[in-house]
Amino acid sequence: MSERLSRLEARARLVASCHAFFSSRGFVHVDTPTLVPCPGLDVHLDAFETNARGAPRYLTTSPEYQMKRLLTEGMKLIYQVSRAYRRGELGSRHNPEFSILEFYRANATAEDVMRDTEQLCARLTSGKVTLADRAIDTRPPFVRMTVREAYERFANTSESEMLRLAVEDEDTFYRLLVDQVEPALAALPHAVFLCDYPATQASLARKKPADPRYAERFELYVAGVELCNGFGELTDPEEQAARFASDQEERKKRGLPVYPIDERFLAALRAGMPASGGNAIGLDRVIALACGTTNIADVMTFTDETV
Repeated sequence: MSERLSRLEARARLVASCHAFFSSRGFVHVDTPTLVPCPGLDVHLDAFETNARGAPRYLTTSPEYQMKRLLTEGMKLIYQVSRAYRRGELGSRHNPEFSILEFYRANATAEDVMRDTEQLCARLTSGKVTLADRAIDTRPPFVRMTVREAYERFANTSESEMLRLAVEDEDTFYRLLVDQVEPALAALPHAVFLCDYPATQASLARKKPADPRYAERFELYVAGVELCNGFGELTDPEEQAARFASDQEERKKRGLPVYPIDERFLAALRAGMPASGGNAIGLDRVIALACGTTNIADVMTFTDETV
């Protein structure tokens, strides 16, 4: 059997292992639409637009809004393995169409979801990622490192300066992340959660009650590969509406498509969403690492370039 076919069989086993992991913990698998009226307003993501029933529809960039609406209806533990779509993303760790694993816990914190995540990652990688040049420890518990600590340690940037850049000069903030912080994380011999992002980079995470300069947002890095984007979820509908309006304005200023606000999602928040934690995992990336590679094309049946 060729290496390609062997990896595709391994992929099938790992996806099955994901389902078994969540089922054994009482999670319910849910399905949400692929065509949605609002794909999300993150200024770093662009959606594919189509047309349905004479109205604009978009291929979903994440099932987040619809899954959170299910939390407001009373579901407690939910997950989904599905496809997501992001225009303009292509590379060794990106494809315009990809597999996403998203899950939510009602009445939970970001730390609860981080524990789920490290246990899942350890299961899928058998506690170790083996690449051509080295091995990376993926046995729980994973190291937790705040963004403040990472910038001070790896980018020689003080907390006050890091926070200023996050507000006033986002390009430099991210350039330091990409050029200095992420390479340093890649050199670590173990998995690490990068957590407590500046509030300006909160996305849909809530601000930390003890220090609202920061948000309850985390990302997991293994061998330099960013595997997830997780939150202690924002449940305040008015703050969420204000963030959406700000994102729309920023997209307009940058000359990007301005997507509509998801009013049904805001209505669900107003009806009451429990304090929750959630995470979106790039499933292709985790599978690639489990198979000893950082290139997702190695474990995808077809990519945008081969379809």
